[in-house]
Amino acid sequence: MANVMGFFHFLLLLSCFPFSLALPQINSNSVLVALLDSHYTELAELVEKALLLHTLEESVGKHNLTIFAPQNEALERNLDPEFKRFLLEPRNLKSLQTLLLYHIVPARIESHSWPNSTSHSLLHPTLSHHRVQLSRQDSTGAKFIGTARVINPNAVNRPDGVIHGIEQLLIPRSVQQDFNNRRSLRSISAVKPEGAPEVDPKTHRLKKPAPPVKPGAAPVLPVYDAMAPGPSLAPAPAPGPGGPHHHFNGMRQVKDFIQTLVQYGGYNEMADILVNLTSLATEMGRLVSEGYVLTVLAPNDEAMAKLTTDQLSEPGAPEQIIYYHVIPEYQTEESMYNSVRRFGKVSYDTLRLPHKVLAQEADGSVKFGHGDGSAYLFDPDIYTDGRISVQGIDGVLFPPEEKSKEEKKTIKVATAKPRRGKLLEVACRMLVAIGQDSRFTTCHV
Repeated sequence: MANVMGFFHFLLLLSCFPFSLALPQINSNSVLVALLDSHYTELAELVEKALLLHTLEESVGKHNLTIFAPQNEALERNLDPEFKRFLLEPRNLKSLQTLLLYHIVPARIESHSWPNSTSHSLLHPTLSHHRVQLSRQDSTGAKFIGTARVINPNAVNRPDGVIHGIEQLLIPRSVQQDFNNRRSLRSISAVKPEGAPEVDPKTHRLKKPAPPVKPGAAPVLPVYDAMAPGPSLAPAPAPGPGGPHHHFNGMRQVKDFIQTLVQYGGYNEMADILVNLTSLATEMGRLVSEGYVLTVLAPNDEAMAKLTTDQLSEPGAPEQIIYYHVIPEYQTEESMYNSVRRFGKVSYDTLRLPHKVLAQEADGSVKFGHGDGSAYLFDPDIYTDGRISVQGIDGVLFPPEEKSKEEKKTIKVATAKPRRGKLLEVACRMLVAIGQDSRFTTCHV
């Protein structure tokens, strides 16, 4: 911090000389000096570490700046330690710069510049070339920038800019994607799950083990055999002693994608079902740890709010709903759209046996489901890390109702009278002539 203040004092001394320099003129009343001397010390230190001082000096010389400064607690305690460690790594300098510039708008935004209701919102470009949304909550009148609430509007007001205090860090989508893809090949290498030794019933000897599988190869067992015990589902095989290690860290990846859902906004209900109402997050983490890949079709909050109490009250109903939204394949928005463009209709397997989800092209997007219970691909590629793909949809999908009763076909059997031979016919006529036909029942047919 002392180095930063010394640098600005040096600029102030240079401004006193009569000759002109190429550097912009920064005075003591600048919003940048106010930021470095304010209570937002954590943000100021990150700006220094990101080597952004020169960039901000050039920006403030051209136009006013609006800085959305997270409070120190949001950066010290509330930020994921692993994410903070990722930002401070030298190789991730570009991601740190993008994140910090995402908090700075090259325009002056006063506290009265927010829209008056939730039905209106404003988008402003930032120095990171992303856009941030200004909105207001009708019930409380709280002001929001993206998903962060403004807790101290006009905290610092200077002629060349203004600083608003916000309660949490704003994370652009590109930085979150870089964080999701941070893992090296060694940390995500996987092996096939090993089962207990099997005995050949004929020879009463141990069966020869299967040839070794290279790390990173797809599991041999289908995903349904690895799922937790349930209706018509078998439990996963127990791992054998002394087996190879270095599995996928599935729990970390599931945690990352749920955290991405929450930060993305509009998918809190889906995250709540995965974590609180069911144990599906743990189950999905175990599947990914064993080398399986998953694509999650995540309904947004507006779609989840339409679910009735009857649809969720039955035992196991939330699990069955989510199972129908999980595809045991790795699909992105591009791959699914290319498939439906090429083949028209594509049926994807789901974790809810034996039902499949139908996908087809509609209005330049991908449409899932049948008839009125269909949903469109609304937010593509919310999370993609090579193992888990999350695609946002605008409806909750249900499998088509099975026919409870099959039509019964009645078969009519035609009965014909038995025919008598010619010799028998002649004999019966002779018996009738002498009045003895009553003794033979064959003659009465």
